[in-house]
Amino acid sequence: MIRDFDEMLSIVKSNKTMRIAVAAAQDKDVLEAVTSAAKMKLAEPILVGDEEAIRSFLRDMDIPYDFRIVNEPDVINAAKTAVSLVKEGEADFLMKGLIQTADIMRAVLDKDNGLRTDSLISHVMVYKTDSYDKLLFLTDGGINVAPNLEQKIKILENAITVCKAMGLDKIYVSVLAGAESVNPKIPATVDADALANMKDRWSQLNTVVEGPVALDLAISKQACHHKGYKGEGGGNADVLLVPYYEVGNALGKSLTYFANAKSAGIIMGAKVPIVLVSRADTSETKLLSIALGSIVANYK
Repeated sequence: MIRDFDEMLSIVKSNKTMRIAVAAAQDKDVLEAVTSAAKMKLAEPILVGDEEAIRSFLRDMDIPYDFRIVNEPDVINAAKTAVSLVKEGEADFLMKGLIQTADIMRAVLDKDNGLRTDSLISHVMVYKTDSYDKLLFLTDGGINVAPNLEQKIKILENAITVCKAMGLDKIYVSVLAGAESVNPKIPATVDADALANMKDRWSQLNTVVEGPVALDLAISKQACHHKGYKGEGGGNADVLLVPYYEVGNALGKSLTYFANAKSAGIIMGAKVPIVLVSRADTSETKLLSIALGSIVANYK
């Protein structure tokens, strides 16, 4: 079981080096991230995009690495080409460069030439704070706005795959809501209760799903003691499954900005993990996200 990001980096370095196809790679921040990843042997980049612009950035940054570059100046075609590299077995996972998320996902989800699966595309963020003694997996605060029950099942399955790739054996999931009581007027509590009662499904994955659970009872044993909460995973959650996009988005940013948490994130549900980084992400987050994508790609 990987308990922090330093340990994750060590594991990735000891694994087979995965190849990452970067769509529209002509972006300084992205090139800095993949260069660092290559230097640390976390991933082997294949840069798809405007070759002239990519080489200009590399020269300006005084980067000596001789990366493979696939010249495709059009960003839409760059996304299609990066996806094709994965389909043809030349790359193991994807990364978004200077392209809109919708455009790269359109290439990923293309019925004929994409990387679709029976699963649902969802976002998994991994956080490490000083106040929690292990990694915390948060889903989905990035893709699905108001998922229904069937979609939440697939979102949770995606998160469990990431947990398994990170070496977790038994996984504790808290399905978050505002309280532990099921209220028919609050759909989040109804869905949480339904998920928790799918015990046979989750037991096959060595996973305990509990809900509805308020955040304090998911992560604080002290809160569980004071409130008399007896759930098996109480105060020990690995995965926080949020009811809506806004909850995950706000909780994740709170961890980053209030708790100074380190983080990494990937998109799951396609045939390979997809690294999507924002300009607001720190260089460390970008690097850790590449490492996370690599460890999941190696697992899958």
